[in-house]
Amino acid sequence: MGDRSGVDAVASKVAAITSLEVCEWRSVGSSHGAGHYRSRFADGRELFVKSVSSAEGAAELTAEANGLRWLGEAGAVPVPEVMFCAQGVLGLSWITPAGADRSAAECFGRDLARMHAAASDGFGAPWQGFIASLPLPNDRADSWPTWYAERRLLPYCRLARDMGTFGAADVRLIESVARRIGEVAGPGEPAARIHGDCWSGNVIWSVGRGWLIDPAAHGGHRETDLAMLALFGAPHLDRVVGAYQEISPLADGWRARVPLHQLHPLLVHVCLFGPSYRESALAAARSAVAAA
Repeated sequence: MGDRSGVDAVASKVAAITSLEVCEWRSVGSSHGAGHYRSRFADGRELFVKSVSSAEGAAELTAEANGLRWLGEAGAVPVPEVMFCAQGVLGLSWITPAGADRSAAECFGRDLARMHAAASDGFGAPWQGFIASLPLPNDRADSWPTWYAERRLLPYCRLARDMGTFGAADVRLIESVARRIGEVAGPGEPAARIHGDCWSGNVIWSVGRGWLIDPAAHGGHRETDLAMLALFGAPHLDRVVGAYQEISPLADGWRARVPLHQLHPLLVHVCLFGPSYRESALAAARSAVAAA
């Protein structure tokens, strides 16, 4: 999709889906096999468009659209509006980025607490999930510790083993976390409505608020989103967490559980990017076990 004919083909497809005249269309990059575009229509609306060429890619876009709609129903953290999702293209309302400041970070923290409080009907989701280009098991369960071990830790540990990145000792370490998950998971909590891939790159700061994009949304543990924000350094994180706790205080010991919640995304990075993330994942696993 990098050549001009490919770009024009996507623009024509979007024009056919929307029955609107496309006045401006340009490529703005790509990620995990999807082409990214910015479009402007004759009525003045601007959209961010993702386009894929495979059936699996189309399933990823459907999961993203489902997640954005579901998070948006909470009426808390703003998300882009899903304009269409069909024929391998996803159209979202365009969000103009702006810098993050302390006030926006505090607003985001409060919004995030309210989104989590909107809750979920159990852990998991009623759709097939994806995180980046990897399938994400979302089968429902009533217990978060068991669900997290079986749906988030063990599948990616086994994939890392099958790819040759993890050795037998690495697998045993991750399996030990899964076995002891009840000891390290902390107090039981109801399923929260979470983003599921809430690293700093999936937060767009605009008009004094943080907007969420690219979700791996599901019913999960609210500490997961906060741990993800910390993983790659969200701006003004102390302000985000402080404002969050004003609305919804975290359970005692939440800081010690951060490595447990970061273990899944680190395993995903091992599977996507290879050995460069192996030691970080194993360190998180050791810290999770030590917290018991």
